[in-house]
Amino acid sequence: MRNIRLILAYDGTDFRGWQRQPGAPTIQGCLEDALRKLTGAPTSVCGSGRTDAGVHAEHQVANFHTESSIPCANFLKALNDLLPPTVRIKRAEEVPADFHARYHVLRKTYRYRIATAAVCSPLLCRYVCHHPYPLDRARMTVAAQLLEGEHDFTSFAAADENEDGDEKSCVRRIFRSRILWRPMSSILIYEVTGKGFLRYMVRNIVGTLLEVGGGKRAPEDISDILAARDRSCAGPTAPAQGLCLVNVEYAE
Repeated sequence: MRNIRLILAYDGTDFRGWQRQPGAPTIQGCLEDALRKLTGAPTSVCGSGRTDAGVHAEHQVANFHTESSIPCANFLKALNDLLPPTVRIKRAEEVPADFHARYHVLRKTYRYRIATAAVCSPLLCRYVCHHPYPLDRARMTVAAQLLEGEHDFTSFAAADENEDGDEKSCVRRIFRSRILWRPMSSILIYEVTGKGFLRYMVRNIVGTLLEVGGGKRAPEDISDILAARDRSCAGPTAPAQGLCLVNVEYAE
């Protein structure tokens, strides 16, 4: 039995997220359907995490086990022929039998893009949150840095459910949390790297940071929100289309 790792990218706009759902278009579902057509056998695909409906990925990682002898280079070409153009396999490679795309993750990086111009380009609208209001980036930077380290992120969770399938704890370690600015395109980016993330966690953080940037909250409020462990204390959930999984790292 071979273990094949896939690196893939996708536009999540037309999908109901990563995880297969009956009667709904999902990334996992279309991958498994393509592999069934290709190998002639039912195949289960495991992803590094379950991105939500409308969320994108530049670098998602998945793996599957197969008895097929198809070379990896042929898997890449054939899968891209079968998948919709909004899902692309960037690399296919054989890995050790015990590799697991989710359980072996060391860290993931997400970016949330916010278009601050008065008018949002129609070429960007599927991939950004349009927020044409003044934002104090310095205040947002201070607030973002307060999220670094190990904290209980219950206040930024959604219904005690998380992306990584572990509902016992909302404690997560954030290695980096920062604000980036792209003046040429008037794009503000929130970038966060962590071991794992609760469901809606990044989008709930962004909604709160937007309130900080707009003057509705002080940067120091982040510490109080974390300590409260109460979702109602944080800001609203930012729209899905601004969020993208940009990297997944493993020990090798």
